[in-house]
Amino acid sequence: MSDRTLLLVGSVPLDSAEDVFRSFGQPLGRYLRYLPDGEVGLRRHWISRIHYQVLALHPDIKVTRQPALDEGRERLHPRDPGDSWKFRVKTGVKKIRFGESGWRLGYARDAVNSYFVFRTLRERGILAQHLRFQVSIASPNSIVPPRVVDDIQDLQIIREGIEEALASELIEIGARIPETDLAIQWDCATEVQDAYGAAPPLPREGGIERSADQMRRLAPLVPAGASLGFHFCFGTLGGWPRFAPADLGATIDLVNAMISASARRVDWVHIPLLDRTDDAFFKPLARIQPAGARVFLGAIHNMDRYPARINAARRYIPDFGVAAFCGFGRMAPAELPRVLREHLEAAETAATNI
Repeated sequence: MSDRTLLLVGSVPLDSAEDVFRSFGQPLGRYLRYLPDGEVGLRRHWISRIHYQVLALHPDIKVTRQPALDEGRERLHPRDPGDSWKFRVKTGVKKIRFGESGWRLGYARDAVNSYFVFRTLRERGILAQHLRFQVSIASPNSIVPPRVVDDIQDLQIIREGIEEALASELIEIGARIPETDLAIQWDCATEVQDAYGAAPPLPREGGIERSADQMRRLAPLVPAGASLGFHFCFGTLGGWPRFAPADLGATIDLVNAMISASARRVDWVHIPLLDRTDDAFFKPLARIQPAGARVFLGAIHNMDRYPARINAARRYIPDFGVAAFCGFGRMAPAELPRVLREHLEAAETAATNI
């Protein structure tokens, strides 16, 4: 069976990377090519970790709002977009720079630590030998969405600082994990909304170019022998989908632009699917230009209707792998046995039919 049938998008709400590797990597390994560490610990809620661990502590950035307390106790993760952290750049500041180059955002530190566990379990035969270690990283534009910085000028200043910090983390990751074992996935949620003109106060004009521009600088920093992928997302903050477009049109335009802007081999792209089967939604899939990248569709949800979604997609794209619509970090851990069963069911179906 193909090791490119399934993609695990990223987050799995378990206590440790080892738990994720054993609970998901071991049973799903033969269907996977890349295995993430589950974004365990403080990464579970995705970008909010950077908001309170990095942005909130910077001397040139002012916190203007943080998630409301829970019965008097601090809350670090927002309940919904209206409860998000908010920041502004202090008066007179024109450039934001972060200290501890290569380590400040935490991606490199966590990747190096989780890779040791991954390599050890693979050496012991617990994980399949063909697997690469997947590092999921939020893009600069998604780490700093407009909802956390109202002023467009401040938004750009903080994004530029985050991009510089991410570049140094990529270099550290590439230096410490063998490129033949490494897969980097860019997580892009704000980019999808921006492509549809749904990221105010940013104008709709230029949304796709804003997204592609960051990848012209960052994607070439991924080692040539490492795999590179993209996860495009409709968002789960406050419930999924946070954003539900009328069709996949602007998403496909964004996918094509990001692949082109990467200026290197892109190995996979992940595109979420709403629970729909109509031609209007799926037809833009026919315009995708993957340039050799494996396409994974986020079809694993509401499994009673899963076959219908797969058949609807097949009308416009004949060959693809499958995944969930997003990571599972905001799910209760009690839901994970069901999630695993659904992935096994989808993989077994896909292995014979896709």
